[in-house]
Amino acid sequence: MNNKQSVALFDKAQHTIPGGVNSPVRAFKSVGGTPLFIKSAKGAYIIDEDDNEYVELINSWGPMILGHAHPVITSAVQEAVNNSLSFGAPTSKEIDIAELICDMVPSIEKVRMVNSGTEATMSAVRVARGYTGRNKMIKIEGCYHGHGDSFLIAAGSGAVTMGVPNSPGVTEGTAKDTLLAPYNDIEKIQQLVKENKNEIAALIIEPVPGNMGLVLPKDNYLQQLRDICTEEGIVLIFDEVMTGFRLAKGGAQEVFGVTPDMTTLGKIIGGGMPVGAYGGKKEIMDFVAPAGPVYQAGTLSGNPVAMAAGMNMLLHLNENPDVYTELAAKGEKLAKGIQSVLDKHNLPYKVTLLGSMICIFFTDQEVNNFADAQTTDTEKFGKFFHQMLANGVYLPPSQYESWFLSNALTEANLDHIIEAVDKSLEAIK
Repeated sequence: MNNKQSVALFDKAQHTIPGGVNSPVRAFKSVGGTPLFIKSAKGAYIIDEDDNEYVELINSWGPMILGHAHPVITSAVQEAVNNSLSFGAPTSKEIDIAELICDMVPSIEKVRMVNSGTEATMSAVRVARGYTGRNKMIKIEGCYHGHGDSFLIAAGSGAVTMGVPNSPGVTEGTAKDTLLAPYNDIEKIQQLVKENKNEIAALIIEPVPGNMGLVLPKDNYLQQLRDICTEEGIVLIFDEVMTGFRLAKGGAQEVFGVTPDMTTLGKIIGGGMPVGAYGGKKEIMDFVAPAGPVYQAGTLSGNPVAMAAGMNMLLHLNENPDVYTELAAKGEKLAKGIQSVLDKHNLPYKVTLLGSMICIFFTDQEVNNFADAQTTDTEKFGKFFHQMLANGVYLPPSQYESWFLSNALTEANLDHIIEAVDKSLEAIK
């Protein structure tokens, strides 16, 4: 595979951009080698600066659920830019998308638009603290909620990839207000609540973590969290930046039938444009300025281009529920195909699937939490990643990331991916 242009660009980038990238996982640190510089994408394919074409399973880390450059989205953006890129003032489109979000996600009674998932999670925790008058929060090990100070403690993918799970720059004061519990461990939650009675403002969790690989909740785990939070007056926050509108119209909370107090969103609601949102119960959201005392603002929040793209995306998903059926079928085909390849090679690796999210853990252990995920053979995954590239498939460049399917994937694409897995595992034996 020729990657001459990518090598040259990466060398050039390091002179002016820290590490040569604007987000750490892009640097290929956990898989080795030189990151690919991308120039275009269409449907299920992505093309790098050396004109190599790949079937891809990153999809901008989730939002390209319909595939790249889908006309439903691009037409909305093209129309919106003709009216200017930003006003710094309210628009009717913000009301339209807020109403649609509240309709699709019943737990959200009011919603505030922001510019990223990190903004959404930071803001949600601040509002929970303001609403409850408490300072502490519970965070689940391996769940990633962006790069806010409170979240960079046992933070999952990005931090693990860089080898700094406790980032310098996070103060001791911030760290002491963040209580940690393993995913799927309800006893630890009960212990933390007992030891910090009436001090915990919020429990924030990815209901389906996608940043320690894809890990699924055990039976009744999410409902038990809901029950504890209700009893103790703790605001339960579901971080659905990845899963919102991807696993179902109502996200993971619809799939598992558990209702949080607050929800954070991102990715898909911008159709690929920078966007985030947080919302929840009316009485909590009315603490947000200017309705209430908890301050949060953003010049570009609800900007007209992102709102146009997001509105078209959500309308399409709302009006075409068969998208979820089709994605689930594609996920099932891919998971079964990969499992058959693992069986063929007599490998004990674990495949996790939920809807259009999938992951192979390079371990023989069941993966129920962050500690289990860290038993994976990351060196072997790195070799596998590069073999997959050589076979025309672009995976997330980290063992600790979910793969995301798009509905642009064809049966032939899925067969190609399964065949590539077979060839790649054979090559790294």
